[in-house]
Amino acid sequence: MSVQTAVRLADELVLAVREIYGQGPVPLHRPVFVGHEKQYLSECIDSNFVSSVGARVTDFERDIALFTGAKYAVATVNGTAALHVALLLAGVEPGDLVITQALTFIATCNALSYTNADPVFVDVDRDTLGMSPDALEAWLTKHAERRAGHSFERVSGRRLAACVPMHTFGHPCRIERIVQICRAWDIPVVEDAAESLGSSVGARHTGTFGILGTLSFNGNKIITTGGGGMIVTNDEALAVRAKHLTTTAKRPHPFEFFHDEVGYNYRMPNLNAALGCAQLELLRPMLVVKTEIADCYRRFCAERGVQFVDAPAGTTVNFWLNAMIVESREQRDEVLKRTNEQGVMTRPAWRLMNELPMFEDAMHDGLVNSKWLEQRIVNLPSSAPERDFGRLVP
Repeated sequence: MSVQTAVRLADELVLAVREIYGQGPVPLHRPVFVGHEKQYLSECIDSNFVSSVGARVTDFERDIALFTGAKYAVATVNGTAALHVALLLAGVEPGDLVITQALTFIATCNALSYTNADPVFVDVDRDTLGMSPDALEAWLTKHAERRAGHSFERVSGRRLAACVPMHTFGHPCRIERIVQICRAWDIPVVEDAAESLGSSVGARHTGTFGILGTLSFNGNKIITTGGGGMIVTNDEALAVRAKHLTTTAKRPHPFEFFHDEVGYNYRMPNLNAALGCAQLELLRPMLVVKTEIADCYRRFCAERGVQFVDAPAGTTVNFWLNAMIVESREQRDEVLKRTNEQGVMTRPAWRLMNELPMFEDAMHDGLVNSKWLEQRIVNLPSSAPERDFGRLVP
């Protein structure tokens, strides 16, 4: 693809995007409020319960658990806080190593850094954009050893305390095989499902394969609480401890303040949960609209011989953030430049985590696919147009 071809692709993409969203600036992803958001927020304000104690928090946790099929859900102030606590619950300690992917948002690595552990980066698969089980198994076979019910990196002797695969842009990674490999190596799996609410492998929702999973409800996610996250698990003891740690480790008591360990002020406020309850009522129609937008981009890419990042076989994808893959970094940059100049927001994938100064010394396996993808991914506008909800919401 020449530069001229990239220019033509960008101009045609702008026209296709405007067919979906109309004229004017088109953001990458924005929230949609067409349900009971104002009503639930107003009721919350009238109740005077606007902070981390309130009925809407309980309602939102219950509804997320029901939707995902998890037995328990614990609401937090954001997805990073959810992942931080999930890693603590998984047993990650200072000096440990946590296996994850370099193609991810910074929150993944920030959360494990809060535990004073360090990342080990293994490669991703080009079709899922998520952790490659082949790369994971190859790295463990070459670098790890098992003893006393744990796995350790051979040279440093540091414990491999957890594995954190991420479901990139809502596309499930090969999580079943990842869990199987980690189980053989006695490594707990904590899923970063921040972007994949509404995505599943077979009939099982992402975030429910590992011992813990985490979700995000940031303003750009498929549904939003403004800022918010969730820990999901099928383990009652982990859920109870998650709620304790995120509530400043305060023992329940009518009036005394006794905290039995260092805890975190991580509970989701009732105001945010009220917004989340209303947003969750829109999730199923949202998924319908998101699939229709993906269909448009799939046809656009097919007609031009460009790779569209599609649902991996055997999965259902929420198509939170659509993406296409062009032929080179130069062509990617030309498409990004020209579309943004015309008011259509596109963006590249994140810089690989090992290219950031905080993690440049981290162990990795070469990251061949991660580097290839980073240079070629173009994220496409993926908001759900409000007009499309009229036929789907009573």
